[in-house]
Amino acid sequence: MTTAELVSAYLDGLERADTEAVLALFAPGAMVHSPLYGPRPATEFYPELFADTSRSRLTLLGVTEGRTHQGAALISFWFHFDWRLPSGAAAPFDVVDLAELDEDGRITTLRIVYDTVEVRPVFERETGSSWRPTAEHHG
Repeated sequence: MTTAELVSAYLDGLERADTEAVLALFAPGAMVHSPLYGPRPATEFYPELFADTSRSRLTLLGVTEGRTHQGAALISFWFHFDWRLPSGAAAPFDVVDLAELDEDGRITTLRIVYDTVEVRPVFERETGSSWRPTAEHHG
């Protein structure tokens, strides 16, 4: 699968809230690091995200390819996430996902990076809480 195909398949599955399609792109044991949900196994993260989503529209803005310092393939994709929570409340944001890939091109680690200053209050009102890193996670 090419980088373009992987990103397209991921965004399509994410937009459709298709857990099976999204998880098919991940290696066993893969982790997702989210600013709102914290570090979670992909198998736990996506069902929870989709339960907290009434609708989403995604617009791809860019893709880059590179390598981690350890030599693993690394892709980043920048997109607009027009996210609607279960009540229909809007929580849109621009985001960059950083995906580390194994030798087979499956995602082993996904780091989701975006400013939550406007999204977090809406999310917390809707769900009752969110994950926040503690001082030990910084540095």
